Amino acid sequence: MEEILILIKYLFLGIFQGFTEPIPISSSGHLVLVQNILDMDFEGLNFEVLVNFGSLIAVFIIYWHDLVRLVKNGIGYMLTKDERQKDDFDFIIYLIIGTIPAGVLGILLGDAIEVLSTPETVGITLIITGVALWLIRNMRGRKGDGQLNWKDAAIVGFAQAIALIPGISRSGATIVAAMYLGMKQETALRFSFLLYIPVSLGTMLLSAEEVIATASQNNLWIGYIAAFLASIVASYLSLKWFMNIMARGNLKYFAFYCFIVGGITLLIIWF
Repeated sequence: MEEILILIKYLFLGIFQGFTEPIPISSSGHLVLVQNILDMDFEGLNFEVLVNFGSLIAVFIIYWHDLVRLVKNGIGYMLTKDERQKDDFDFIIYLIIGTIPAGVLGILLGDAIEVLSTPETVGITLIITGVALWLIRNMRGRKGDGQLNWKDAAIVGFAQAIALIPGISRSGATIVAAMYLGMKQETALRFSFLLYIPVSLGTMLLSAEEVIATASQNNLWIGYIAAFLASIVASYLSLKWFMNIMARGNLKYFAFYCFIVGGITLLIIWF
């Protein structure tokens, strides 16, 4: 019976993390809230890295054709200088530029970010996320994939770096920045989630040994595998749902959600 309860717990954690990762409500912030307010144990950073990797697999599945095209045309442009392939080559360069800020700040400010992992911080930053989403709710940009530049990439990259703070949604911050820069919704989504790949992949590669060690030492393989698979499925469904919402221009509902959860969190803490 105990083993079944543990398995259910890990399935819940995988579904929870997977569903909240793609949508602009901050999965890391929600993990802090559930851990502190509901007194649930999330097994530390290694577990979070694992389920985030599940979300990465879902992103790979959804954007697979885009990834294949980018790699094919990026290599093709380097070999032939075919101008028809230049936009995809440039897009890859912009993804690299956009990855740098979060990578650098994550290494330099890792301890400081850990200190900010409190319900009070999350309550405040969720409200900030809600305000940002509300401000762009009706924006419709004109920039497509071939009209981006290095400044756009750097600004969106810094937005992703700011999202290292719990409660600031990664997808929300990057999409808000992208749409403020005038990107089309489809381009903003694509750039945001392709930008997620190198950061998540790098984190998993750096933490793989610790994740395996934690699972082995504590005999958590069944739970970890269940959470990982649940995260893939939940992330896939959540991202598909979010793409439909973006197409309909209904970001205001996520803003309302952030206002409500952030406000309730602060009321519980302060009163």
